[in-house]
Amino acid sequence: MKKILDNLLALSTENEVVEFKEAKTQFDRDRLGQYFSAISNEANLKGIASGWLVFGIKDDKTVVGTTISDAQLNDYKNEIAQRTSPRLTFDETTRVEIAGKIVILCRVPAAPQGQPVSWKGHYYGRDGESLGALNQRESDLIRNQRTISDWSAQIIPEATIDDLAPEAILKAKEQFRLKNSGIAHEVESWTDEVFLNKAKITIQGKVTNAAIVLLGKSESQHFINPATTIISWILKDRDNIERDYQHFSCPLILNVDIVYTKIRNLKYRYLQEGTLFPDEVDQYDPYIIREALNNCIAHQDYTLGGRINIVEKESGELIFSNLGSFIPSSIEAVIEADAPELKYRNHFLAHAMVGLNMIDTIGSGIKRMFVIQKNKFFPLPDYDLSDQKVSVRITGKVVDTNYARRLAEMPDLSLHDIMLLDKVSKQRVLTDEEISRLKSKNLIEGRKPNFHISANVAKNTNQKGTYIKLKGIDNDYIKKIILDSIKELGEIKRSELENVLIPKISEGLDISQKKDKIKNCLQSLRNEGVIVSSGKMWRIKS
Repeated sequence: MKKILDNLLALSTENEVVEFKEAKTQFDRDRLGQYFSAISNEANLKGIASGWLVFGIKDDKTVVGTTISDAQLNDYKNEIAQRTSPRLTFDETTRVEIAGKIVILCRVPAAPQGQPVSWKGHYYGRDGESLGALNQRESDLIRNQRTISDWSAQIIPEATIDDLAPEAILKAKEQFRLKNSGIAHEVESWTDEVFLNKAKITIQGKVTNAAIVLLGKSESQHFINPATTIISWILKDRDNIERDYQHFSCPLILNVDIVYTKIRNLKYRYLQEGTLFPDEVDQYDPYIIREALNNCIAHQDYTLGGRINIVEKESGELIFSNLGSFIPSSIEAVIEADAPELKYRNHFLAHAMVGLNMIDTIGSGIKRMFVIQKNKFFPLPDYDLSDQKVSVRITGKVVDTNYARRLAEMPDLSLHDIMLLDKVSKQRVLTDEEISRLKSKNLIEGRKPNFHISANVAKNTNQKGTYIKLKGIDNDYIKKIILDSIKELGEIKRSELENVLIPKISEGLDISQKKDKIKNCLQSLRNEGVIVSSGKMWRIKS
């Protein structure tokens, strides 16, 4: 337990499943129940067995010790058990001495599969270090754990191996030998039936939904209705008007290669600048196309009856989308864990695709996509997990060559930091934890939600002009311009002041916010007794 405590203290900050509390003599019971519910639910979402609530340590990890007694702990455990649903309490509570002081480690069990844990009828969760209500998406993710069945493993009684395409089976054998080189020599002696069983595509010779998706003849798709294996490739011009399209069906093990050839992977030419950049690179790294497309196939919710879409834009973007919620808690969690997911929607299909060398399940695919884009100084993959679908946008160009190059060269920036700055550049909403991280490293400035790159990053990226535009003039300078204008003209309308000031105020604000800023400065000057208004006119107070 001492080693566990050392590991918890070594974390850079508290997180969704670790909370430190001073609790020198006691801890508020209602607050305790809320933290128990939140940590339990977050542990479930992260796929780990438990989380931790530690008494006797401040938020900043200063050890102060606690005198909470065993009797108090028993009362806490009993009340938690009485007021949580399903009924749970701490797995264990252990006292550990550190720096001559006693701290108490309370192990919080993960919520059971399919059952979020409530406290007094309310469900709690965590956003970084912040405690709050469990959001609807996370609640649905936990509840759906019970209902998600493996559609891909279901057997089709009326289908036979004759409904699979012979050329697709040959391709599958070829890919299986590449993936399993140790037994490649044995594959030639196997019948198709033996091979399909060993490759875990069929079950005891019976055709599965996964077998139709990967190897089925095009006319065999009816076996899986209302599900469909259709992949649609759509080409759009710079005005978002369709120029071309084509639909592909099973066998997908063959047609994914044909889909790949439809994507016009042009060369992107960098401006010459010393020898840092090569003359040209592919717009889209082949690994990214392969990973994104095969992920769509492996994780599509086929029960929804939709198709997989690939939209190629002549402006330099690829958008891959498939139906079904994203089962992990977030993209950030996947990249941070850099490990296989504990749960898959189509486990049987995904396992078959691993055996056929189409995907891997070591959990590094998405992270590798981010690293490839980062190393090319392209915008990072942009995921949209809304509306019961997963969509990823891949940009095949540098938005700002000089900024991207120098930003990537900053030695103290981790992939996590670059991901957060990428969100700032795309004007995405940041969590309180993300804001705190970026501000602590002096990477952003501004007020929520209108953040912009800090002067420190601007200096390192030659973005000083952009920084000045985004930062704009401060309130004191706005007041000075107002007073100077009134003194010079005698009196002035607010609309006239807006014409002068709006172009000078931060470009990170919209027109309405800029007008509010001017109005607030006028009100401040009036409250200070410096100016007065008469109708629509403002003048110096006499």
